[in-house]
Amino acid sequence: MPKNLVIVESPAKAKTIGSYLGKDYEVQASIGHIRDLPLNGRDLPESLRKKWWADYAVDVDDDFEPIYEVPKEKAGQVKKLREALKGKESLVLATDEDREGESISWHLLQVLKPAKNVAVSRIAFHEITKDAILDALKHPRQIDVKLVEAQETRRILDRLYGYTLSPVLWRLVTSNLSAGRVQSPAVKLIVEREIQRRNFRAATFWGIRADLESAGTGFSADLRSIDDRRVATGNDFDDTTGQLKSDKALLLDEARATSLAAACREAEPWTVRSVSANEAFEKPAPPFMTTTLQQDANRKFGYSADRTMRIAQTLYEGVEIGGEQVGLITYMRTDSLALSGQAISNIRSHIQREFPDCLPDKPPHYANKVRNAQEAHEAIRPTDVNRTPAGIARYLTDDQQKIYDLIWKRAVACQMKPSRVLKTEAEIGVTASGEKLIFRTTGKQILFDGFRRVYMEGQDDESEKEGERRLPLLKEGQEVERKGIEASGHETKPPARYTDATLIKKLEELGIGRPSTYASIIAVIVDRGYVRKAGKQLVPTFKAFLAMDVLEKGFHEFMELGFTARMDEVLDEISEGKCDPKMYLKEFFLGGNGKPGLKPLVDERKREIPFPAFAVGSEPETGEAILVRNGRDGHPFLQLGADENKRYANIPEDLAPADLTVEKALDLLSQKQAPTESVGIDPVTGRRLLVRQRGGYYLEVERTPEEIERKEKPRWVSLPPGVNPRDLSEEDLNLLCELPRAIGKRPDSGEEIVFRMGKFGPYIQAGKEIRNVEDWRKAPSMTVEAAEELLKLPKGARAAVKATGPIQEFGQLEGAAGPVKILAGRFGPYVTDGETNATLPKGKDPASITAEEAQDLLARKRAAGPSKRFVRRKTGRPAAMTKSVKKAAKKSR
Repeated sequence: MPKNLVIVESPAKAKTIGSYLGKDYEVQASIGHIRDLPLNGRDLPESLRKKWWADYAVDVDDDFEPIYEVPKEKAGQVKKLREALKGKESLVLATDEDREGESISWHLLQVLKPAKNVAVSRIAFHEITKDAILDALKHPRQIDVKLVEAQETRRILDRLYGYTLSPVLWRLVTSNLSAGRVQSPAVKLIVEREIQRRNFRAATFWGIRADLESAGTGFSADLRSIDDRRVATGNDFDDTTGQLKSDKALLLDEARATSLAAACREAEPWTVRSVSANEAFEKPAPPFMTTTLQQDANRKFGYSADRTMRIAQTLYEGVEIGGEQVGLITYMRTDSLALSGQAISNIRSHIQREFPDCLPDKPPHYANKVRNAQEAHEAIRPTDVNRTPAGIARYLTDDQQKIYDLIWKRAVACQMKPSRVLKTEAEIGVTASGEKLIFRTTGKQILFDGFRRVYMEGQDDESEKEGERRLPLLKEGQEVERKGIEASGHETKPPARYTDATLIKKLEELGIGRPSTYASIIAVIVDRGYVRKAGKQLVPTFKAFLAMDVLEKGFHEFMELGFTARMDEVLDEISEGKCDPKMYLKEFFLGGNGKPGLKPLVDERKREIPFPAFAVGSEPETGEAILVRNGRDGHPFLQLGADENKRYANIPEDLAPADLTVEKALDLLSQKQAPTESVGIDPVTGRRLLVRQRGGYYLEVERTPEEIERKEKPRWVSLPPGVNPRDLSEEDLNLLCELPRAIGKRPDSGEEIVFRMGKFGPYIQAGKEIRNVEDWRKAPSMTVEAAEELLKLPKGARAAVKATGPIQEFGQLEGAAGPVKILAGRFGPYVTDGETNATLPKGKDPASITAEEAQDLLARKRAAGPSKRFVRRKTGRPAAMTKSVKKAAKKSR
């Protein structure tokens, strides 16, 4: 029997580490955090539920002590760990070495409560290799309570911030919104960039390009000045007015540029006026830290920050190579640029073998850009540089191969010599129509490629890339041959929307958030509907504008970017023992030292804040205001005017706020609404049942004009997943409209058994017990005895929805493993070939999918590889409740 229990976070990590340790060690996973704050006051013990702070699950009256629970879904894992600890001589806590990992170890210790005769140790490592694990076991340490306090303070801050401000958004904008300490500033940045795009005024300017040749080598040059006056380019225009910033620049219009180009076609000679050539060195980029990896993966592959981190996690935790579990990269949540001495030595040895002329005399060292990088001691690098991307490609998925290739190349390149380049600039003069024209050309020649032989960093803006064209050998006074002249018009471009890469870069520059949080922050603002993705772009929704309007007008003190950055600095200071967390929480939440507290300010102002509106402009003839408001269903709509004659219109989901002009709004308001499709009559009200589709079909009971005017919420009728409402009989519609329907009462408890239709299909519910049913048409006629039998089944064995027949069948398609069909699944319709399953796009009618679309969906799913399903935490009764670090630590001592 093993004498030692090692606990890590994930099963994959446990599997890899377990393969390195002998029979004396048992390795188990906590599967992330095992304790957290309850979701609301209902989950607290009865004695605490009526406290004013109950929903925060933070005892504000008792020095901001958090109240922790073991959630219901984690109780089984905690029981498993307790069983594993029985009879062990030692407990080794081997969670990640950052705030979250340190906190998980501390919570494990508090919950498992090992006996006094069990030796407890904390180990940390930056890579999952056998040598690293064995070395960590030789050098254990104690839990860093300061790191735990910093994590706990961060968690409490997030709870206080979100739970205080979010209800204001629910009341004034729509439900399901959230405010967040880092989330809201991120949305603010995206909204501000969209405002810049909305205010942008495009300007047109013209230029002339000459195609020239010298000694048989062609090159091009652009007009830069006329009679010593500089010709205007895009940088000379004001974004908001579209006008030239200065009268020093000469604006060419089409007529002038065209006539001047015609004159240039006859002009001679073309003479080199000046040539400058300078050698320069270009250094390699430093090794990856979390944010730069996310940025480069977004630039080069279009990967979201969250996707990049999930892929990197699998490389860190271990991949099976030749029958052995191998951790391929070091810890991927880090803000350090340092490499260990051993890693540098190994990389230099590889460069010596493969690129001997690129090995510098001394290894380069890189300084941390982040002010406090004490939580992670090494940059992201391969654990063994000899495992080249090509050498292990067959063991990796396509995603893993791309990310490993990036990490490996950047780590190797950062230890190689700089590239040496020759930058050349030449000016060519000609006289045309009596005017002296100067054309300029630039070139860059790679004299020594150095690190470029392995890796080049991506660019956020394609216009940033400097052409690496080579110019012919040019000398001052030399004549060159004219080959062609072309005049062309250009238009200035609005500021680019943020991408994952540029938003992370901006947040990092401002000191807002930390590397480990950026991926989840972007995922949250997309999930909450503040942002949608259009390719790489992060496009804000009207919901984001309205939410920012409320927060900025009502609570600007807590929305300032500098204020948020200071909060992250305080968390760093807490981890260093330089700041008292309790004093900071009190000042932030209740106020003090001349600073307003969040709670009193919200209580004072929340009733005074008006309902937000997005001002589009005014109707040209009447002057009536055109506004965007948010409906109770969460969807934005247009409103023209404010009196009893006001008109409304829907806004297309893909219309960005910057693109909603007055002209576009008037066009939407003037469009006649297409007649809404009806499939039957509601037996309860006698009104029409309207077909709606948003992430799947549902029905809406038609409202009267008066109800629409009063913005009364419509009654919706849920449909079984994958069911087309047009295929339902009158009997089916009547059944669905009458749900939920009571079946009877449980014999033992007397609880009502109710049949309902949910997001994932039909189910019965009695109290908190829920079980899926097999046939939604037969369920309403289910007897109490049959329902009771189903409710007594263990949740893990609950009956699944019976598979119906295929919605469509396509037979054998090219590249498919078997016959291709579209089936109705628990999570909605999907296409399958028996081996690969691909969910249909939201809102896509499964009956309208073509064979080509089905083939494409399967191909993309196969290329993406297996996905990890996100499991949403369920609310349950707490298995255990405990207060925080210092009090529990005192008790444990």
